[in-house]
Amino acid sequence: MEKLPKIGLPIIIGVILLIIFVAKSSVNIGYGEAGVLFKTFSGGVVTKEPALGEGFHIIAPWNKVYIYNTKQQEVFEKKMQVLSSNGLEISLDVSVLYQPQFNNLGLLHRTKGENYLDIVIVPEIRAVARSVVGRYTPEQLYSTKRDAIQNEIFEETKKKVEPQYIQLNSVLVRDVTLPPTIKQAIERKLKQEQESLEYEFRLVTAQKEAEKVRIEAKGKADANKILSASLTDKILQDKGIEATSKLAESPNSKVVIIGSGKSGMPIILGNQ
Repeated sequence: MEKLPKIGLPIIIGVILLIIFVAKSSVNIGYGEAGVLFKTFSGGVVTKEPALGEGFHIIAPWNKVYIYNTKQQEVFEKKMQVLSSNGLEISLDVSVLYQPQFNNLGLLHRTKGENYLDIVIVPEIRAVARSVVGRYTPEQLYSTKRDAIQNEIFEETKKKVEPQYIQLNSVLVRDVTLPPTIKQAIERKLKQEQESLEYEFRLVTAQKEAEKVRIEAKGKADANKILSASLTDKILQDKGIEATSKLAESPNSKVVIIGSGKSGMPIILGNQ
């Protein structure tokens, strides 16, 4: 019985050392994450091997793993101050969607470190936004060119950050804020342009309607002219005789005076 404590103590110490060893020698990487291995005694950051993927990994206790979020992430730059082509101050709200390049995670860690967002993405998006916006007037920024500006910022920022082992997925210009006086002047101008377009549309519509009426009137005049030219006295007399014959056959009482109308046409008197 007295020997039990002496036997149990080494076992307890051994278990404790094993737990410490396992704790130091293992790493669990969650979903949407990857690990960069740092070998303390053999070269430092591992760049020529793939990053450690999701799940449980055993490493040497003297090494270390730096875990990175590899899912798509967003940084929102609010009220970023830039200048238009004529020197007016514009405020932009810009969202950037990005993620580290998984296959180059070791290189990203070695060259930029875990704080690559503030070292690379934020400075680059600010510099590119200032450069792009400086090519446009406030009116273009407010109305017609917002999509073009957004695409230019994306393409130019992408060229700068991708060589630094960062994947840029999208740049979204969420809001453009102009000085109030400039905004009001632009809105007035746009309203006047819209009213002018509406007036021109009404003029064109009225001209088309007038042309339609003129064509219809001319058609009727031409038809009457042709009809008048074709109605000779002989034709009118024949039509009168034909009508008289039909009236004579009618059962209604009437009086027909032969040769009393113009051009010798009969006059028909009846009780209807």
